[in-house]
Amino acid sequence: MRLFALRGAITVDANEADAIVAATETLMREIMSRNDVRPDDAVSCIFTLTNDLDAQFPAVAARNLGFERVPLLCAREIAVPGSLPMVIRVLLHYYADEDHTARHVYLGDARSLREDLDSAQ
Repeated sequence: MRLFALRGAITVDANEADAIVAATETLMREIMSRNDVRPDDAVSCIFTLTNDLDAQFPAVAARNLGFERVPLLCAREIAVPGSLPMVIRVLLHYYADEDHTARHVYLGDARSLREDLDSAQ
């Protein structure tokens, strides 16, 4: 087994608790599916939100998906002028087989953040 880290991001339609939880659940489910990751494989997970999102913690969604024993952290993304608004980002650390390849996941308008990663789309 080896420690891996992967990134993901998704955009949210509204600064509402339900929208943040739903978007985060969608992102985490896609990360889990593409990488064959289960909550028991996870070491830690860091979420960031752009300044326009503050209605809920994305960690709530991760706990809903079984990450309740994983250290979860939510933080504010740096407010760079002209950057994409309404974005939830994640950095997930997890264990997988040595020959595993981490597949980053960018959904919604967040796809524009990493168009260079074909596997992330």
